[in-house]
Amino acid sequence: MSKFRPRVTEEEWQILQLFRAEKAAKVFNGVKEITDGLDIDNTTVKHLWVKNKTASLFVKNPNFIAENHAQQTDFKAELIEDLKQYSPKFPKLERIENKDSYLLVLDPADIHIGKLCSAFESGETYNNQVAVQRVLEGVKGILQKVSSFNIDKILFIGGNDILHIDNPNRTTTSGTSQDTDGMWFDNFLIAKQLYVDVLELLIGVADVHFTFNPSNHDYTNGFFLAQVIETYFKNCENITFDCSIAHRKGFQYYNNLIGTTHGDGAKQQDLPLLMAQEFSKEWSETKHRYIYTHHVHHKTSKDYIGITVESLRSPSGTDSWHHRNGYQHAPKAVEGFLHCKDNGQIARITHIF
Repeated sequence: MSKFRPRVTEEEWQILQLFRAEKAAKVFNGVKEITDGLDIDNTTVKHLWVKNKTASLFVKNPNFIAENHAQQTDFKAELIEDLKQYSPKFPKLERIENKDSYLLVLDPADIHIGKLCSAFESGETYNNQVAVQRVLEGVKGILQKVSSFNIDKILFIGGNDILHIDNPNRTTTSGTSQDTDGMWFDNFLIAKQLYVDVLELLIGVADVHFTFNPSNHDYTNGFFLAQVIETYFKNCENITFDCSIAHRKGFQYYNNLIGTTHGDGAKQQDLPLLMAQEFSKEWSETKHRYIYTHHVHHKTSKDYIGITVESLRSPSGTDSWHHRNGYQHAPKAVEGFLHCKDNGQIARITHIF
């Protein structure tokens, strides 16, 4: 038996479209009338079941907006409005050259804005407010500790799990569920403002180079955040950026080569050869070489041939998973390092909480 498809005329098609539009309008008006009567936002109702004495009707709401979509729309609008309202013009700050000057490496590692730690379980409280307070206190504390040195350059390391989650489902990039404080879009804006406050503080001391390290908790949102920060300071001549998605970064300061990476990727013993391969020019021009890593939230340090690899402490608190596995005893801190032009790292500055 052959199959056939009935065809309609243009006039019949217009009648069908009109019928569909009238039907949709009736459904929308009916849903709106019911939700208005219950004092409910009709865009938050996906469907409803209307029952009375003569009928029982299941209705899908054509005006429903999914929560994730609504959150993304609100976040985008808020971020754009924030950037429109404050697009600063930074006057160029002239620096006085001093031969006896140093590089300050400032590295607030693994801040995890959005992490939630309960003192009832782990013995300490950590949330967005504590995270911001610790970073600002740590940065100011390190600047105070090095105030007697002539700083001519600051290398600020960003990224490295600045955000605790990477999506509205409250998971890391790979899908690991997390205990969280606040909504993902609020955390993004909190992190943005924290970086703005820190960088505006630092450029008052010396010219800044901002290096971004992608990381496992916020591989996508961390990258977007770094791009927003670079755009924010586009009119500032006293700050430069390296915000590529590359997992390992290198920075040369006279006789120093300073590499940074999050630490969740290449094995520690492979990092020296990777640095020599990926930054061969800088390697050949320097004598003192370092790689600063993150991710593990505690101190490790090892000398290899021609380079030292050191991991940094974190200011973030102990959550349920870390407490359960006994990882809560590492000091909570923000760390910095002083590098001499000729002799490499001469001091480690630690602000412990």
